[in-house]
Amino acid sequence: MRRLSYIIRRVWSSLVTWPDVRGWAQCGIIAALGFGLIAAVAFRAGIAHWQPAFVGWPLRLVKVMIVPALTEELSFRGLLIPGRGDSVRPGRWIAAGLVLFVAWHAAEALTFLPGAHLFLTAPFLLCAAILGAGCAWMRYRTGSLWPAVLFHGLTVFVWQSAFGGPDVAQLLK
Repeated sequence: MRRLSYIIRRVWSSLVTWPDVRGWAQCGIIAALGFGLIAAVAFRAGIAHWQPAFVGWPLRLVKVMIVPALTEELSFRGLLIPGRGDSVRPGRWIAAGLVLFVAWHAAEALTFLPGAHLFLTAPFLLCAAILGAGCAWMRYRTGSLWPAVLFHGLTVFVWQSAFGGPDVAQLLK
């Protein structure tokens, strides 16, 4: 019961903590590096290409900010990553969260999203790992889940809106 209480406090703290200016600046640097690495991998592998789909973008933005961004960040960063000073070995929790995050995307393709063969490819999983590492670092450095939610959501939104990334409706086919 104490462990559950601790986890609930950890998640709650990540939701009510807001980064200071320095934290947002650090997250901006992490996001820029993450976007750059993801773009390099995705374009080189051919899983991203210019294909604008801006029709319906407001609804798409809301949807990706909730699923996958908020839901996955709560699961893989809010629950698993301790705040600074909460754990003597935060690297283990960060690594475990990253491995589970990448594995989750493969599991989705094998179970819930029959059209998500892309999620099983090495380039996609590498992009997921880069995204997950950036989100984990943001969460750990700031104590807040919100920079990670924003980074995750905007990455998926840009991929779907401008670079040919599939949305969930396409993956369910």
